Amino acid sequence: MHRPVTRAARRPTVRLAVAASGAALLLAACAGGPAPGATPRSEPVSQTEREEALSTPTELLFWTWVPDIQNQVDLFMAEYPAIDVELVNVGQGSPHYQKLRTALRSGRGVPDVAQVEFQYLSSFTLGEHLMDLAPYGAAELEDDYADWIWDQVSEGDAVYGIPQDVGPMGNLYREDLLAQAGVTPPATWEEFAAAARTYRAAMPDSYLTNLPGNDAGQLVGLLWQSGARPFGYDGEETVTIDLDTPQVQRVVELWDTLIREDLVAVDPDFTDQWYQGLSNGRYASWQAAAWGPVYLQGTAGTTSGLWRAAPIPQWAPGENVSSNWGGSTDAVLTTTQNPVAAAELARWINTEEEPAVRLATEQFLFPAYDPVLTHPDFVGQEAEFYGGQRVNQVFAEITGTVSSDFGWLPFTDYVYASYNETVGAAIADRDPLAPAVEAWAADLVAYAQEQGFTVE
Repeated sequence: MHRPVTRAARRPTVRLAVAASGAALLLAACAGGPAPGATPRSEPVSQTEREEALSTPTELLFWTWVPDIQNQVDLFMAEYPAIDVELVNVGQGSPHYQKLRTALRSGRGVPDVAQVEFQYLSSFTLGEHLMDLAPYGAAELEDDYADWIWDQVSEGDAVYGIPQDVGPMGNLYREDLLAQAGVTPPATWEEFAAAARTYRAAMPDSYLTNLPGNDAGQLVGLLWQSGARPFGYDGEETVTIDLDTPQVQRVVELWDTLIREDLVAVDPDFTDQWYQGLSNGRYASWQAAAWGPVYLQGTAGTTSGLWRAAPIPQWAPGENVSSNWGGSTDAVLTTTQNPVAAAELARWINTEEEPAVRLATEQFLFPAYDPVLTHPDFVGQEAEFYGGQRVNQVFAEITGTVSSDFGWLPFTDYVYASYNETVGAAIADRDPLAPAVEAWAADLVAYAQEQGFTVE
């Protein structure tokens, strides 16, 4: 018999795991903000200031986890020979942010530019650690990004990061397995549920898909696509936590049914078991982000030619709405002593044609920048792994269907860790999801209040 998920049972472990890192940032913010660095400005940088800064011998420290991005940095230094950029990878995910917060608290070793994912930007704007890039020319880039992408990096007139990559969600599926089971790619979530039943009956050793309990990002993306807006932050002291809406409930009810009837797998993702499942046909589809096609190609190479890409199922026939899972920016820290050069580094590698196209075609980051999303070198690629399909084109079109105004809380580390202890545990145990979502919401409200936020 499975244990029910309760707030009392799950909450203490989360607090021990992440309260220190999350609370430390909040306390640092209350203690007076960042160490002295660039003077905040409202007036645009003049051309004279810009030319002088970019021709003055300067050293910049850049923290990023993007493989081989030294190629783009070398191009930048060739463009601006006076600027020397030191590239450092301190780790991806939690290690990256923990080390960044440690550096900010100590005031030592803080990078000038750092890669920051969308969902973590508010964690750093809370302590006024991110420089407003609008006066440095970033505001002029707005029309070159989809509205939802710009929403992720801006607050009013302020711009807190240059978008680097995004993860609009679509559906990757095994054409051969679906055909064998007599299933067509579902266009709606109602069709998806019916397809899961048909597929499981026809292929008892396989599942239509997998929903992991260890990855909040995927389910949060599904909530986003449903129209839910569970989180929000006003930039000061008020947060929104609302996981009790029809848009949340329909996602929870759908996956609760599929999980409890054993119609989908519940394996942890990005594990050996999950990699094997993608390769051996345990999962016939993956509701993935735009970075998924390349990742899958490297993970399940023996299945080359069998996969296809399509838009994610819709909640109503005829709709065309997607969401985002992942994506990052290059942000400038307010401690920098070289704001013009740092801002130019963040802008240049992501928006100049050669470095930006190479990020998309060599590092395989799915681009946020419109000119790359339509560049023939990117959208024209025919992927052998996907039977010659132009998968980049499919996801480029999906990018334009992502809905806007999705917000985050300024303690994402805690949000995701709490998810794993509540909703994620219920998924893994095939327990009812609704009580787990309630426990997740209650824990987030309690944590926010303990950190001094007002919860709406």
